[in-house]
Amino acid sequence: MTIGRFAPSPTGPLHFGSLVAAVASYCDARQRGGQWLLRIEDVDSTRSIKGASDDIIRTLAAYGFAWDGEVVYQSQRSALYQQMLEQLQARALVYACTCSRKEIADSSTMQGIEGAIYPGTCRTHAVATDTAAAWRLKTQAAPISFTDLIQGHQQHALASAIGDFVLKRADGVFSYQLAVVVDDALQGVTHIVRGADLLNSTTRQIYLQQLLGYPTPLYAHIPVVINRDGQKLSKQTLAQALPSDNIKATLIAALAFLQQPLPDAIHTYSVDGIWQWALSHWQLPHITAAQHS
Repeated sequence: MTIGRFAPSPTGPLHFGSLVAAVASYCDARQRGGQWLLRIEDVDSTRSIKGASDDIIRTLAAYGFAWDGEVVYQSQRSALYQQMLEQLQARALVYACTCSRKEIADSSTMQGIEGAIYPGTCRTHAVATDTAAAWRLKTQAAPISFTDLIQGHQQHALASAIGDFVLKRADGVFSYQLAVVVDDALQGVTHIVRGADLLNSTTRQIYLQQLLGYPTPLYAHIPVVINRDGQKLSKQTLAQALPSDNIKATLIAALAFLQQPLPDAIHTYSVDGIWQWALSHWQLPHITAAQHS
């Protein structure tokens, strides 16, 4: 069975970019006759805003989304992430690291796809047991590749493109990379439709899946929504919250952004009617890789 999911972070209200990702993942899962799960990615409690999770859930319901099962909260799953980390520790695939961001920036001589690459300082030096430390995953030179259903062939040699990356911070917060891999596997997710801003994370997640013996889902990374300044819509770029009084037009705009062949009369449809049309006519191949505003 196809299982898709939508996994927003509760750092603020949903905006149009969030809606586009939710619509794409929802239509893709339902059109395949599958389930659609809702997961709140609040593993980093320092970024979560009080009340944002409830607001996200209310907004999705108001826009006509219906998810399967209970909402899953990452903040309640730390024991699962710790268990997986301990498996990697037992196999000597991770190591403790006490380097600060400044130390890494000062000592790194390589630039990867996301900035300075950690030079591996703590990989060969023991860390004092009484020192707060992050845990980094050892990466390899062998390439990790996959074929994205929208973006096409993707490949990274993690050691040179990313470097050893953090699975658990020194303050005890588990990384997005570890949490999302564990959750997707334990929830049986088979198809992941999400924004292209997460495309570069996928090879790291596949590498973790391989190490933990998890299956690799199919991936489709949709174009991100950008503002007039060419910036991705986000809380950081002051994206406006989804309107509560213009739901039909906003849903139609999301489907139009996703390049679905909308009928001329869709503006006369009810919200339920829009969803019925979208789920019966959804075509992932109509979405192109290019970003557009």
